[in-house]
Amino acid sequence: MKQLSKETVNWLEVGAEEAGQRIDNYLIRWLKGVPKSHVYRILRSGEVRVNKGRIGPDYRIQGGDRVRVPPIRTAQRDVSSGHKSGPRIEFDVLYEDASLLVINKPSGLAVHGGSGVSLGAIEQLRVARPEARFLELVHRLDRDTSGVLMFAKKRSALVTLHEQLREGRVLKIYLALVCGHWRDAKRAVKVPLQKHVLANGERRVSVNDEGQLAHTIFRLRRAWADAKPPFSLLEAELKTGRTHQIRVHLMHLGFPIAGDDKYGDFKLNKTLKKHVLKRMFLHASQIGITHPDSGKPLRFDAPLPAELEACLAHLKHDHAEAI
Repeated sequence: MKQLSKETVNWLEVGAEEAGQRIDNYLIRWLKGVPKSHVYRILRSGEVRVNKGRIGPDYRIQGGDRVRVPPIRTAQRDVSSGHKSGPRIEFDVLYEDASLLVINKPSGLAVHGGSGVSLGAIEQLRVARPEARFLELVHRLDRDTSGVLMFAKKRSALVTLHEQLREGRVLKIYLALVCGHWRDAKRAVKVPLQKHVLANGERRVSVNDEGQLAHTIFRLRRAWADAKPPFSLLEAELKTGRTHQIRVHLMHLGFPIAGDDKYGDFKLNKTLKKHVLKRMFLHASQIGITHPDSGKPLRFDAPLPAELEACLAHLKHDHAEAI
Protein backbone atom coordinates (compact mmCIF):
# COMPACT_ATOMS: atom_id res chain seq x y z
CA MET A 1 0.00 0.00 0.00
CA LYS A 2 1.60 3.25 -1.12
CA GLN A 3 2.13 6.26 1.16
CA LEU A 4 -0.32 9.09 0.48
CA SER A 5 0.99 12.63 0.11
CA LYS A 6 0.09 15.14 2.83
CA GLU A 7 0.73 18.11 0.56
CA THR A 8 -0.89 17.30 -2.79
CA VAL A 9 -4.04 15.67 -4.12
CA ASN A 10 -3.84 11.85 -4.29
CA TRP A 11 -5.51 9.66 -6.90
CA LEU A 12 -6.31 6.03 -6.08
CA GLU A 13 -7.57 3.39 -8.48
CA VAL A 14 -9.88 0.75 -7.00
CA GLY A 15 -8.82 -2.84 -7.65
CA ALA A 16 -11.23 -5.68 -8.32
CA GLU A 17 -10.59 -7.17 -4.87
CA GLU A 18 -11.58 -3.87 -3.22
CA ALA A 19 -14.87 -3.48 -5.08
CA GLY A 20 -18.12 -3.47 -3.15
CA GLN A 21 -16.99 -1.81 0.08
CA ARG A 22 -18.24 1.56 1.29
CA ILE A 23 -16.12 4.58 0.41
CA ASP A 24 -15.78 5.58 4.09
CA ASN A 25 -14.32 2.18 5.01
CA TYR A 26 -12.05 2.30 1.96
CA LEU A 27 -10.68 5.70 3.00
CA ILE A 28 -10.23 4.68 6.63
CA ARG A 29 -8.05 1.82 5.39
CA TRP A 30 -5.88 4.19 3.38
CA LEU A 31 -5.78 7.05 5.89
CA LYS A 32 -4.29 5.14 8.81
CA GLY A 33 -3.99 7.35 11.89
CA VAL A 34 -6.38 10.01 10.58
CA PRO A 35 -9.40 10.45 12.89
CA LYS A 36 -12.63 9.04 11.46
CA SER A 37 -14.30 12.39 12.11
CA HIS A 38 -11.86 13.99 9.64
CA VAL A 39 -12.54 11.28 7.04
CA TYR A 40 -16.29 11.97 7.25
CA ARG A 41 -15.67 15.74 7.12
CA ILE A 42 -13.82 15.53 3.80
CA LEU A 43 -16.55 13.24 2.46
CA ARG A 44 -19.33 15.67 3.47
CA SER A 45 -17.45 18.65 2.09
CA GLY A 46 -17.11 17.07 -1.35
CA GLU A 47 -13.30 17.05 -1.24
CA VAL A 48 -13.37 13.34 -1.98
CA ARG A 49 -14.50 12.61 -5.54
CA VAL A 50 -15.05 9.35 -7.41
CA ASN A 51 -14.64 9.53 -11.18
CA LYS A 52 -14.71 13.34 -10.75
CA GLY A 53 -18.17 13.27 -9.14
CA ARG A 54 -19.31 13.89 -5.55
CA ILE A 55 -20.42 10.88 -3.52
CA GLY A 56 -21.79 10.19 -0.04
CA PRO A 57 -20.18 8.06 2.70
CA ASP A 58 -22.44 5.13 1.81
CA TYR A 59 -21.26 4.96 -1.82
CA ARG A 60 -19.91 1.50 -2.70
CA ILE A 61 -16.78 1.63 -4.80
CA GLN A 62 -16.42 -0.39 -8.01
CA GLY A 63 -13.40 -1.88 -9.70
CA GLY A 64 -11.68 0.75 -11.84
CA ASP A 65 -13.09 3.73 -9.91
CA ARG A 66 -10.65 6.65 -9.58
CA VAL A 67 -10.83 8.20 -6.12
CA ARG A 68 -9.62 11.74 -5.46
CA VAL A 69 -8.26 12.20 -1.93
CA PRO A 70 -7.35 15.75 -0.83
CA PRO A 71 -4.09 16.57 0.96
CA ILE A 72 -4.27 15.22 4.51
CA ARG A 73 -2.29 17.51 6.79
CA THR A 74 -3.59 15.99 10.01
CA ALA A 75 -0.67 14.66 12.01
CA GLN A 76 -0.72 10.92 11.74
CA ARG A 77 0.26 9.02 14.84
CA ASP A 78 2.66 6.12 14.76
CA VAL A 79 0.27 3.21 15.10
CA SER A 80 3.09 0.85 15.99
CA SER A 81 3.81 2.71 19.21
CA GLY A 82 0.78 4.97 19.75
CA HIS A 83 -1.15 5.45 22.96
CA LYS A 84 -3.09 2.37 24.08
CA SER A 85 -2.03 0.39 21.03
CA GLY A 86 -0.14 -2.18 23.06
CA PRO A 87 2.84 -4.21 21.87
CA ARG A 88 3.02 -5.61 18.36
CA ILE A 89 2.06 -9.29 18.25
CA GLU A 90 3.53 -12.09 16.16
CA PHE A 91 0.51 -14.21 15.26
CA ASP A 92 0.47 -17.99 14.99
CA VAL A 93 -0.69 -18.49 11.38
CA LEU A 94 -2.66 -21.70 10.94
CA TYR A 95 -3.35 -21.31 7.21
CA GLU A 96 -2.87 -18.77 4.44
CA ASP A 97 -3.45 -18.56 0.71
CA ALA A 98 -4.50 -15.86 -1.76
CA SER A 99 -8.03 -15.71 -0.30
CA LEU A 100 -7.74 -16.60 3.38
CA LEU A 101 -5.66 -15.93 6.46
CA VAL A 102 -6.35 -18.01 9.56
CA ILE A 103 -4.64 -17.37 12.90
CA ASN A 104 -4.70 -18.74 16.43
CA LYS A 105 -5.75 -15.60 18.33
CA PRO A 106 -4.37 -15.23 21.85
CA SER A 107 -6.62 -14.48 24.81
CA GLY A 108 -6.74 -10.84 25.87
CA LEU A 109 -6.62 -9.40 22.34
CA ALA A 110 -9.73 -7.78 20.86
CA VAL A 111 -10.49 -8.67 17.25
CA HIS A 112 -10.74 -4.96 16.35
CA GLY A 113 -9.96 -1.61 17.93
CA GLY A 114 -12.39 0.34 20.10
CA SER A 115 -13.30 0.74 23.77
CA GLY A 116 -9.90 2.27 24.54
CA VAL A 117 -7.92 -0.14 22.36
CA SER A 118 -6.57 1.35 19.14
CA LEU A 119 -5.11 -1.85 17.72
CA GLY A 120 -7.04 -5.09 17.72
CA ALA A 121 -6.11 -8.18 15.73
CA ILE A 122 -7.31 -6.76 12.40
CA GLU A 123 -5.44 -3.47 12.89
CA GLN A 124 -2.29 -5.29 14.00
CA LEU A 125 -2.37 -7.42 10.86
CA ARG A 126 -2.97 -4.43 8.60
CA VAL A 127 0.03 -2.65 10.12
CA ALA A 128 2.17 -5.77 9.70
CA ARG A 129 0.99 -6.21 6.09
CA PRO A 130 0.89 -2.72 4.55
CA GLU A 131 0.91 -4.24 1.06
CA ALA A 132 -2.43 -5.99 1.64
CA ARG A 133 -5.11 -4.20 -0.39
CA PHE A 134 -7.93 -6.07 1.35
CA LEU A 135 -8.05 -7.71 4.76
CA GLU A 136 -11.30 -8.09 6.70
CA LEU A 137 -12.63 -10.15 9.60
CA VAL A 138 -14.82 -13.07 8.57
CA HIS A 139 -16.25 -13.55 12.08
CA ARG A 140 -15.50 -12.48 15.66
CA LEU A 141 -14.23 -13.86 18.93
CA ASP A 142 -14.60 -12.33 22.38
CA ARG A 143 -11.44 -10.61 23.63
CA ASP A 144 -10.78 -13.26 26.29
CA THR A 145 -11.50 -16.19 23.96
CA SER A 146 -8.51 -17.70 22.18
CA GLY A 147 -8.44 -19.82 19.05
CA VAL A 148 -9.24 -19.98 15.35
CA LEU A 149 -9.94 -16.59 13.75
CA MET A 150 -10.44 -16.15 10.00
CA PHE A 151 -9.74 -13.16 7.75
CA ALA A 152 -10.63 -12.71 4.09
CA LYS A 153 -7.98 -11.35 1.73
CA LYS A 154 -10.47 -10.78 -1.10
CA ARG A 155 -13.99 -9.33 -1.03
CA SER A 156 -15.33 -12.29 -3.01
CA ALA A 157 -14.00 -14.63 -0.31
CA LEU A 158 -15.60 -12.52 2.42
CA VAL A 159 -19.00 -12.57 0.69
CA THR A 160 -18.84 -16.35 0.16
CA LEU A 161 -17.80 -17.11 3.74
CA HIS A 162 -20.49 -14.82 5.17
CA GLU A 163 -23.01 -16.74 3.06
CA GLN A 164 -21.74 -20.03 4.53
CA LEU A 165 -22.09 -18.58 8.04
CA ARG A 166 -25.66 -17.38 7.41
CA GLU A 167 -26.65 -20.76 6.02
CA GLY A 168 -25.12 -22.67 8.94
CA ARG A 169 -22.53 -24.43 6.76
CA VAL A 170 -19.54 -23.50 8.95
CA LEU A 171 -18.47 -25.95 11.65
CA LYS A 172 -17.47 -24.09 14.84
CA ILE A 173 -16.20 -26.07 17.82
CA TYR A 174 -15.10 -24.60 21.16
CA LEU A 175 -13.65 -26.12 24.33
CA ALA A 176 -14.87 -24.82 27.70
CA LEU A 177 -14.01 -25.80 31.25
CA VAL A 178 -17.09 -25.39 33.45
CA CYS A 179 -17.70 -25.55 37.17
CA GLY A 180 -19.99 -28.46 38.01
CA HIS A 181 -20.45 -32.17 37.29
CA TRP A 182 -21.89 -32.41 33.77
CA ARG A 183 -23.51 -35.83 33.30
CA ASP A 184 -24.87 -35.90 29.74
CA ALA A 185 -22.64 -37.26 26.98
CA LYS A 186 -24.47 -34.94 24.57
CA ARG A 187 -27.00 -32.18 25.15
CA ALA A 188 -28.63 -29.85 22.63
CA VAL A 189 -29.58 -26.45 24.04
CA LYS A 190 -32.03 -24.13 22.26
CA VAL A 191 -32.53 -21.05 24.42
CA PRO A 192 -33.26 -17.56 22.96
CA LEU A 193 -30.84 -14.76 23.80
CA GLN A 194 -31.27 -11.00 23.82
CA LYS A 195 -28.62 -8.28 23.90
CA HIS A 196 -28.93 -5.23 26.13
CA VAL A 197 -26.70 -2.44 27.40
CA LEU A 198 -26.20 -1.61 31.08
CA ALA A 199 -26.30 1.95 32.44
CA ASN A 200 -22.49 2.06 32.37
CA GLY A 201 -22.46 1.17 28.67
CA GLU A 202 -21.39 -2.44 29.16
CA ARG A 203 -22.89 -4.89 26.67
CA ARG A 204 -24.61 -7.93 28.18
CA VAL A 205 -26.67 -10.85 26.92
CA SER A 206 -29.45 -12.63 28.79
CA VAL A 207 -31.96 -15.43 28.25
CA ASN A 208 -35.21 -13.91 27.02
CA ASP A 209 -38.16 -15.45 25.17
CA GLU A 210 -38.29 -12.36 22.96
CA GLY A 211 -34.66 -12.78 21.93
CA GLN A 212 -33.11 -14.57 18.94
CA LEU A 213 -32.97 -18.34 18.76
CA ALA A 214 -29.59 -19.65 19.91
CA HIS A 215 -28.65 -23.30 19.42
CA THR A 216 -25.59 -24.99 20.97
CA ILE A 217 -24.71 -28.67 21.14
CA PHE A 218 -22.56 -29.65 24.13
CA ARG A 219 -20.53 -32.86 24.40
CA LEU A 220 -18.72 -34.04 27.51
CA ARG A 221 -15.00 -34.53 26.98
CA ARG A 222 -13.85 -35.16 30.55
CA ALA A 223 -15.22 -34.86 34.08
CA TRP A 224 -13.51 -34.29 37.41
CA ALA A 225 -16.53 -35.25 39.51
CA ASP A 226 -14.64 -35.81 42.78
CA ALA A 227 -12.66 -32.58 42.63
CA LYS A 228 -13.60 -29.81 45.08
CA PRO A 229 -15.41 -28.13 43.38
CA PRO A 230 -16.14 -30.52 40.46
CA PHE A 231 -15.20 -29.48 36.92
CA SER A 232 -16.15 -30.67 33.44
CA LEU A 233 -14.46 -30.13 30.09
CA LEU A 234 -17.06 -29.59 27.35
CA GLU A 235 -16.99 -29.39 23.60
CA ALA A 236 -19.47 -26.76 22.35
CA GLU A 237 -20.67 -26.80 18.75
CA LEU A 238 -22.30 -23.56 17.65
CA LYS A 239 -25.31 -23.98 15.39
CA THR A 240 -26.03 -20.24 15.59
CA GLY A 241 -23.58 -17.42 16.24
CA ARG A 242 -25.15 -15.13 18.84
CA THR A 243 -23.07 -12.81 21.00
CA HIS A 244 -21.73 -14.59 24.13
CA GLN A 245 -23.86 -17.61 23.18
CA ILE A 246 -21.80 -20.37 24.83
CA ARG A 247 -21.13 -18.31 27.95
CA VAL A 248 -24.78 -17.41 28.55
CA HIS A 249 -26.14 -20.85 27.72
CA LEU A 250 -23.77 -22.43 30.24
CA MET A 251 -24.51 -19.81 32.89
CA HIS A 252 -28.24 -20.40 32.33
CA LEU A 253 -27.76 -24.15 32.85
CA GLY A 254 -25.84 -23.58 36.09
CA PHE A 255 -22.41 -24.46 34.67
CA PRO A 256 -20.45 -21.18 34.48
CA ILE A 257 -17.22 -21.16 32.49
CA ALA A 258 -14.10 -21.06 34.67
CA GLY A 259 -12.60 -17.56 34.63
CA ASP A 260 -15.58 -15.88 32.95
CA ASP A 261 -15.66 -12.38 34.45
CA LYS A 262 -19.07 -11.47 32.97
CA TYR A 263 -21.25 -14.49 33.57
CA GLY A 264 -19.14 -16.73 35.78
CA ASP A 265 -18.76 -17.61 39.46
CA PHE A 266 -16.83 -14.58 40.67
CA LYS A 267 -15.76 -16.10 44.00
CA LEU A 268 -14.42 -19.20 42.27
CA ASN A 269 -12.72 -17.09 39.60
CA LYS A 270 -10.83 -15.19 42.30
CA THR A 271 -9.53 -18.45 43.76
CA LEU A 272 -8.60 -19.85 40.34
CA LYS A 273 -6.76 -16.65 39.44
CA LYS A 274 -4.56 -16.97 42.52
CA HIS A 275 -3.54 -20.53 41.79
CA VAL A 276 -4.06 -21.88 38.28
CA LEU A 277 -6.18 -19.87 35.82
CA LYS A 278 -5.82 -16.16 35.07
CA ARG A 279 -8.16 -16.03 32.03
CA MET A 280 -11.47 -17.44 30.81
CA PHE A 281 -11.27 -21.11 29.79
CA LEU A 282 -12.98 -20.80 26.40
CA HIS A 283 -11.07 -21.71 23.25
CA ALA A 284 -12.20 -21.80 19.60
CA SER A 285 -10.54 -25.10 18.79
CA GLN A 286 -11.83 -25.90 15.32
CA ILE A 287 -13.51 -24.33 12.28
CA GLY A 288 -14.58 -26.16 9.13
CA ILE A 289 -15.47 -24.35 5.90
CA THR A 290 -15.74 -24.83 2.17
CA HIS A 291 -12.94 -22.94 0.44
CA PRO A 292 -14.48 -19.85 -1.21
CA ASP A 293 -12.54 -20.38 -4.45
CA SER A 294 -11.87 -24.09 -4.89
CA GLY A 295 -14.95 -25.44 -3.10
CA LYS A 296 -12.82 -27.96 -1.22
CA PRO A 297 -13.58 -28.66 2.46
CA LEU A 298 -11.05 -27.22 4.90
CA ARG A 299 -10.64 -27.65 8.63
CA PHE A 300 -8.50 -25.47 10.90
CA ASP A 301 -7.46 -26.68 14.35
CA ALA A 302 -5.93 -24.52 17.09
CA PRO A 303 -4.24 -26.39 19.94
CA LEU A 304 -5.04 -25.40 23.51
CA PRO A 305 -2.77 -22.61 24.77
CA ALA A 306 -0.15 -23.59 27.32
CA GLU A 307 -1.97 -21.84 30.17
CA LEU A 308 -5.14 -23.86 29.55
CA GLU A 309 -3.19 -27.12 29.26
CA ALA A 310 -1.54 -26.27 32.58
CA CYS A 311 -4.95 -25.71 34.16
CA LEU A 312 -6.11 -29.16 33.05
CA ALA A 313 -2.89 -30.71 34.30
CA HIS A 314 -3.50 -29.10 37.68
CA LEU A 315 -6.84 -30.86 38.10
CA LYS A 316 -6.87 -34.21 39.86
CA HIS A 317 -6.37 -36.59 36.94
CA ASP A 318 -6.85 -39.65 39.16
CA HIS A 319 -10.53 -38.65 39.42
CA ALA A 320 -10.97 -37.91 35.72
CA GLU A 321 -13.39 -39.92 33.62
CA ALA A 322 -12.25 -39.70 30.01
CA ILE A 323 -15.07 -39.72 27.46
